[in-house]
Amino acid sequence: MSVWMIKAGRNGEQEQRAIDDGYSTIGWRMPDMSGIKTREEVKVLYEKCYPESKKRRAAIHVGQIWAFLEKIKEGDFILLPLKTQSAIAIGKMRGEYKYHNDMGDDMRHVRKVQWIKTDVPRASFDQDILYSLGALMTLCQIKRENIEERITKILKGENAIEKREPEGEEEEAVIDIEQAARDQILDYINQKFTGHDLARLLEAVLEVQGYVTKRSQPGPDGGVDILAGAGVMGFDNPKICVQVKSTRTPADVNVFRSLVGTIQSFNAEQGLLVSWGGFNRKVIEEARRHFFTIRLWDSGELLEALFKNYEKLPDAIQAELPLKRTWSLVLEE
Repeated sequence: MSVWMIKAGRNGEQEQRAIDDGYSTIGWRMPDMSGIKTREEVKVLYEKCYPESKKRRAAIHVGQIWAFLEKIKEGDFILLPLKTQSAIAIGKMRGEYKYHNDMGDDMRHVRKVQWIKTDVPRASFDQDILYSLGALMTLCQIKRENIEERITKILKGENAIEKREPEGEEEEAVIDIEQAARDQILDYINQKFTGHDLARLLEAVLEVQGYVTKRSQPGPDGGVDILAGAGVMGFDNPKICVQVKSTRTPADVNVFRSLVGTIQSFNAEQGLLVSWGGFNRKVIEEARRHFFTIRLWDSGELLEALFKNYEKLPDAIQAELPLKRTWSLVLEE
């Protein structure tokens, strides 16, 4: 059994449809490849469709297409890094290559996948696996040590973190340096701001955004970790109830509904639910009906808020979380 990463669009355009319909997909503008039997045939067809492609780029793309057609086997693990939330979907390959012309131009080449868990937080994966998932490729094999065993543990809800660093990368692929840096920062925050300290970090962000805040002390909090209000004394709107969940487990709908009730109890107008482990599908669906009342932040959204306000954060917080803005060249796959 092997483990493969297959993305679903540069910006995650196909990921929800792929999960809903039970597919993995690749998006190259190629005709039906059902009759192709060799990698050389893929190469010939690719060169007809992309005559302007340079030799190295063509070789990389042909290798990915051939892997999708033939190298990925029934029962292999499929990992889909999600763009719309800080999570990874895990499934198993359950079908051969098929060509469809009724699913849209961006979902013609598909294979059936049994998606087992679609909301596994990135924090559940070791840094070496996340590093491999940051390859700037649509598809690649993940060849980390004991990778199948570690994915199986994650699916069982067991701790699979072994603190493996991303050294000795097997794949000859350009890595998404930005995503690799984000994962490293998230891992650091997960270690340094555990439990109630995550609420302390979030409170610092809200304060530099102009809110007057009141953070609950550790222990029973009555359904709210932070109260935040606008204005000099915090009496102005919006008045916000904030609930913070620091565990790696996705928040369920009961947590969300509890916040809805808390907003009413505190006579607030809006709520912010921050869950380090993300949210399950039911929460995301229900949150759409509360768009003008409640916002959801997973670890990714929290990190974005930190980046936007980092220079304004107190010196003590910056000392605990030392970050520096850098620039890097963006290379295509």
